[in-house]
Amino acid sequence: MNQPVVEPSPPQAAIDPTPPEMPVVRAGFGAPWWLLLLTVALGAGALWMAWQTSQRVQSLEQELVRRQQDSATLATEARVLARQAQDASRDAVAKVALLESRVAENTVQRAQLDELLQSMTRSRDENMLSDIETALRVAMQQAAITGSTEPLLATLKQADERLARNAQPRLERVRRAVVHDLDRVRAVAVSDISTLVIKVDEAVRMVDDLPLLVQPEVRRGAAADDKAVRTPAVPAAASAAAAAAGGWRAELVARWDLLVQRVLDEARSLVRVTRIDQPEAMLVAPDQAYFLRENIKLRLLNARLALLSRQFGTAQSDLREVQIALERHFDRGSRRVNVMAELLRQVSSQSRGVVVPRPDETFAALTAAMAGR
Repeated sequence: MNQPVVEPSPPQAAIDPTPPEMPVVRAGFGAPWWLLLLTVALGAGALWMAWQTSQRVQSLEQELVRRQQDSATLATEARVLARQAQDASRDAVAKVALLESRVAENTVQRAQLDELLQSMTRSRDENMLSDIETALRVAMQQAAITGSTEPLLATLKQADERLARNAQPRLERVRRAVVHDLDRVRAVAVSDISTLVIKVDEAVRMVDDLPLLVQPEVRRGAAADDKAVRTPAVPAAASAAAAAAGGWRAELVARWDLLVQRVLDEARSLVRVTRIDQPEAMLVAPDQAYFLRENIKLRLLNARLALLSRQFGTAQSDLREVQIALERHFDRGSRRVNVMAELLRQVSSQSRGVVVPRPDETFAALTAAMAGR
């Protein structure tokens, strides 16, 4: 760049009263050109950016206008569709109301038909259920009187068969209840009172034939029976030996043996050795044996009445007293005494009180079925 040229001032010879002139700076030809170019470039850039901005704003305005037009078109179509949908919904509501009224009419008619059919069929089912309930109550009374489950079992089986033949779905609950109660009644082991009473009667009849420990005549009678049984065998053997030997000596020996055997039997009948564990049994006089037997009979008859009246505790007590009397006063070596003791033991073990279960589940199901639930 060119620097300004400053001319030298003339020597001050004297003091000029006039003021000195200021120095004049002269610019060269190319001193500010870069500044002008920069200014022109900035101006061109500003113009170009302004033009671009104007174009973008114009395109945005056009896009905004186009979208506004589309929105207006869509809003118009939406209003038309909403009006059509409103009309269609109004028609649908009217049709639905009409259909609901018809469905309600059909429902009422069907309910009336169902009620009519149920009234026609319910009379038969209700009669059957009423018959079953009455039969069960009667069977419970019979079971309470007899102490046996047979009446209740027979009634439940009959009810199950009737319900199976009917095959109504609403009675299936009743049938399940009947089957469940039938299984419960079958599981109960109830004493057979009639059989026990028969055994007690047999024991009463056997009392008069039981041998006492203080009755030697019974044992002599038994010995006589044994002697009568053995007597025919000895002459037969002697006859056979005599026939085989063919002489009078063999016959004499056989007769001598028979005589010795009879003497020994008579000697054995004079002395009797018996083991008595209860000493008071020997204190029973022969004339008191009758009262002892009658007392035992009364005990057995009392046990019989207790069994018939379902008083099993009293029956057990009387049977226990009879068993004690048998062990104390009667000959346990006799077969009849042992048979009677076994008979009393069976009766005592089988005479136990068992409550017959009530068919409460069947009654509940019958009540629910008759109530229409």
